[in-house]
Amino acid sequence: MNDAEALARRIDALEMRLVHQDEIIEDLNNTVIRQWKQIDLLTHRVTRLGDRLAAAKEGSGLDPEQEPPPPHY
Repeated sequence: MNDAEALARRIDALEMRLVHQDEIIEDLNNTVIRQWKQIDLLTHRVTRLGDRLAAAKEGSGLDPEQEPPPPHY
């Protein structure tokens, strides 16, 4: 095998690795995008729950720590 053939094989191997790495990067990017969408959804839900909790506290008129204990105590 001469130097030109060896060089051609090395270039082919590098090109195959590059294509494989590009596919992996694309897959990782798609995973990150899906995770950010899920994080945004969960953040929105936590915010809504916090708002509902605050509204429930205001609606009860009492601070939960000031409420009398339940009768079974």
